Parts: sequence; C-alpha cells; structure tokens
Amino acid sequence: MGTKAREIVGLDVEELLTLLQKAFADEWFAYYQYWLGAKVVKGPMKDAVIAELLQHATEELTHADLVANRIIQLGAKPLTEPKLWYEWSGCGYLPPNDEYVKVVLEQNIEGERCAISTYDALLKKVAGKDIVTYNMVMTILEQEVQHEEDLQALQEDLQLLVSRGLK
Repeated sequence: MGTKAREIVGLDVEELLTLLQKAFADEWFAYYQYWLGAKVVKGPMKDAVIAELLQHATEELTHADLVANRIIQLGAKPLTEPKLWYEWSGCGYLPPNDEYVKVVLEQNIEGERCAISTYDALLKKVAGKDIVTYNMVMTILEQEVQHEEDLQALQEDLQLLVSRGLK
C-alpha cells in the first residue's frame, strides 16, 4: 500500500476506489466482449472486424491492468471475484448472441460510448486533485475514443459494402 500515494489524493480516496473498481469491472467485460466477439463474428468484412476486435481486446486488458495497479497503489485490492463484475459494472456486458458483424459492431460501439462517458466523468472528478489517476484516465480515455472511431469506420465501410450489394 502506498501511504503517501493516498495522502496526496485531494479527494475522498474511498469514493475514488469505488469509481476505479467500477472501471476495473467494465474493462474486464470490455475485454471479454471484444475477445469473444472476435471468435464468433460472421458476415461481410469479418476478417477486418476480427483483427480490430482482437486489438481492442488487448488494449482493454491493458486498461484493466492500469486500473488494478492504481487500486493497489491506493491501498485496496481489485475485485477478486468475476461474479462481482456484474454488481460493480457501470457499462455492463453485451454478449454476442447475434454473431452478425453489424450487430457485434453496434454492441461494441455502445460499450465504447459508455466507457468514454465513464472515463470523462472520472477525469473531471480527479482533475487538479489526483494527477496520477488523472494521467492514467487520460491515457485510457484517449484509447477509448480511438476505439469508437475505429469501430465506426468499420461500420461505415460495412454499410457501403452492403448498400452496394458487394457482399
């Protein structure tokens, strides 16, 4: 536990830890949603979508690692039971029950939009109060914005492909 790390945080550390635990749960769900989506997706452009989903999965796992490390620095332990992720998650998990590429993309775009909102709120909460968390959240937020953009570009390409009958 970082005693000094807790002392330099200019806001309620327990409240911050709650927000970080929620983000931790969200990141694991995001990782799994991307990873599983890449395994089951079907339809036009599936190879390009699989490549993007796997890249995003890797980045979401990195986000979970960053958040876990920050939780530990602040003297707590990340959620140790995956079943708790459902209780803590703010964004939830959208299983890829419909494997069609369009649906998988839509689900992941929805997840990214939730992540962007979550990290934007967290960024505003820690601004000027906790520079370590602020820098971590800024890094994650930048990648989440890029993920949304990447997925929307694939979605637009798919729409063009389908509208022109080029399956």
